[in-house]
Amino acid sequence: MQEAASSKTDNKDNFASQVMGQLKQDILTGFFKPGEKLRMARLKERYNVGISPLREALSQLLIEQLVVVENQRGFRVHPISKAEMLDIYETRAYIEALCISLAIQRGDDEWEAGILAAAHKMRKFNDKLEKEPHEWERRHQAFHSAIAEGCQSPTLLQVRRSLYEKASRYRNLWLKKNMLDTEIFDANQKEHDQLIEALLNNDADQAKALIHEHLLSPSRTLLATEGFE
Repeated sequence: MQEAASSKTDNKDNFASQVMGQLKQDILTGFFKPGEKLRMARLKERYNVGISPLREALSQLLIEQLVVVENQRGFRVHPISKAEMLDIYETRAYIEALCISLAIQRGDDEWEAGILAAAHKMRKFNDKLEKEPHEWERRHQAFHSAIAEGCQSPTLLQVRRSLYEKASRYRNLWLKKNMLDTEIFDANQKEHDQLIEALLNNDADQAKALIHEHLLSPSRTLLATEGFE
């Protein structure tokens, strides 16, 4: 009986976690827009679930600051702002630089090979960016994650992952506005190549300077966007 009850609880927790992951992805990729009201009827239909797992998912996303509560009137997607964007991007740039500094100290041949493999996969998808921007972003994330993982610090990587998720809503805005601009993406690719060269040469100072500039570039572009307060 206890095993059956435990299994039932585990299945319920896994189901709630799955719903939370789906809803979170929809918020991060912009399916649900910043400030949009999250209506239970629509969420139930989209995820084919009841109220209980949805409330659990929304409560968790409230902690992660991806949704906000309206005075007894339900939930909305957390709004975006220039102030939040700058805070996230600047903090992320410093954390990423720390990850890179440690990775250069601790990384091995396997780490270097992982970076080169991730870079190759990202480059191969450049021509398909317009049709599948989210897949390009997934490969872009994998490239930067391959670099950061060399730091070998689970705690630091967890902080980095949280900041990456928070920044992804702003990156999606940047992608939508710039994915047709070949000059921007040529410059982006050049920055990646320069970063790889610095990493393989164990040049920590150059790599930290490059990643700091690379990560802040999208936020500077978005600062000039009309209608973005």
